[in-house]
Amino acid sequence: MKLQIAVDNADLALALEYADKIHDVIDIFECGTPLLMREGVHVIRSLKDRYPKMCVLADSKIMDGGAIETADLCEAGADIVTVLAVSDNATIAEVIEAAHAHGKLAMTDLMCVENIAARAKELVEMGIDLVAVHTGVDQQAQGRTPLGDLQQLVGAIDSKMSAVAGGVSMDTVADYVALEPGIVIAGGSLYNAVDVRSAVIEMKEELS
Repeated sequence: MKLQIAVDNADLALALEYADKIHDVIDIFECGTPLLMREGVHVIRSLKDRYPKMCVLADSKIMDGGAIETADLCEAGADIVTVLAVSDNATIAEVIEAAHAHGKLAMTDLMCVENIAARAKELVEMGIDLVAVHTGVDQQAQGRTPLGDLQQLVGAIDSKMSAVAGGVSMDTVADYVALEPGIVIAGGSLYNAVDVRSAVIEMKEELS
């Protein structure tokens, strides 16, 4: 299992500061949607210029303009781009094609998808590389977690292709690890820690 840190509440300087501390221990460094909206693709270029071997995911949540947006992100250095699973299949197909043309990966976010198993299978047949269940911060505020969604996902596709995000912390990570997803995604529980490097290392130990 790989550990992905979702860096949301940051600016370029802080994102680089996090990367300085964890670039050699984190598996995937996610430029979260708020960070991308605040800084644009410049943050991806800056991270890859400093740490070219670090895997950087752009949580772009593409819903239209699949080809052009994916190309821009990949050319900036993103190794993985995300597209919303509720998008039209034509858009998702463009994201997959553009990502693969650049030698990169495409991940789909199942947020707000009703039939997780059916949609995940359809997306895998289309050629998506990774499929993520994701409980957004607004849903988390209402007490929802992605655990049940992950159970449906790993029962429908190869678990190595699956990812899970939404409130994952040291208190809950074992429940997700038990389902053996390919990627576990944690955000604030890591970057808000007193020592982000130690927090990443501790959580990675739970994944091994």
